[in-house]
Amino acid sequence: MTGQKVWTTYAHEAKWCMLLARTDQDAPKHKGITYFLLDMDQPSVDVRPLRQLTGEAEFNEIFMEEAEVPEENIVGEVGGGWQIAITTLMFERAGLGAAAVMGLKRTLTDLIGLIRERGLAEDPMIRQRIAELQTGIEAMRLGALRALTATMKTGIPGPEGSLGKWQWAKYNQAMTELANEVLGPDGMRRDTDWSYRFLRSRANSIEGGTTEVLQNIIAERVLGLPRLR
Repeated sequence: MTGQKVWTTYAHEAKWCMLLARTDQDAPKHKGITYFLLDMDQPSVDVRPLRQLTGEAEFNEIFMEEAEVPEENIVGEVGGGWQIAITTLMFERAGLGAAAVMGLKRTLTDLIGLIRERGLAEDPMIRQRIAELQTGIEAMRLGALRALTATMKTGIPGPEGSLGKWQWAKYNQAMTELANEVLGPDGMRRDTDWSYRFLRSRANSIEGGTTEVLQNIIAERVLGLPRLR
């Protein structure tokens, strides 16, 4: 295998990597792609960390130069990797959305505490934004339970899991932005809790599928709207 991939989370810690590779150059679009498990512990795999706004390097760029993947590391059928990849992504997005609800609730509690500390608890504009966040997070929780029920029936998460992941990014970013407004100049002081939360939340709309991609999935596969391409 020879190629390059950017934005691979924790590749510097991983022993195995899910690898999609085109094995049939003549097959159209999503056909002719095979799903492999790549052993990362080989000299032909080069992992280069990407420094983030927070100073961390969770994400990485991978370079493969004739990396070896034995036949037994093929998942599913040769040429049938796209459907397996879609299922993998749906599990990831559904899991992100469902698991994120409690984290969002904790962040909201911290934000309300911060607002009270700053004497802004009676500000009508802030109260309106907090109410919108509380309503949205509760709707997200109920949507995650509905999606979980559907998954329990079929064994495979549906495209509605993309909605939870999108909402997680939206609400987490909105809360950290509001916290920065409440804190004013102190909001982006180096090495503070809220400045870290704000900077880290920027990645939420990229990791696990960009918000734009998720919106397309919801439009086409949940709402049944026509494709534009």
